[in-house]
Amino acid sequence: MATVELTKENFDQTISENPFVLIDFWAGWCRPCLQFAPVYEKASEAHPDLVFAKVDTEAQQELAGAFEITSIPTLMIVRDQVAIFAQPGALPEAALTDLIGQARALDMDEVRAKIAASQQGDGGGSAGEERGTPEA
Repeated sequence: MATVELTKENFDQTISENPFVLIDFWAGWCRPCLQFAPVYEKASEAHPDLVFAKVDTEAQQELAGAFEITSIPTLMIVRDQVAIFAQPGALPEAALTDLIGQARALDMDEVRAKIAASQQGDGGGSAGEERGTPEA
């Protein structure tokens, strides 16, 4: 499956219409981004049921800024409109495959309950974005 190019015009619709979206924030001048691209494309072919998207941080600076992207490549995973993973760095194929498996295994009801508890505990807190590896 080909990756989807995300822009500020189609971002919200893509996230709201798809239960599982991987997003690669990248730029054409970024060597690690270019090295990660074939790994990401291969994963998109191995997981045709998932949406693999890319955000060109040069062309979509407003979108990259909204997610506070400061290092590229940055991989983000959004399930059921909740960002469950965001981390900079190019992943090797095995690590990306493992990460997708962990993200698939997450109980999203449990994730939403943790977010709600966290927001009640700190008076509003984060928008639910977890940074790091998903806990299976």
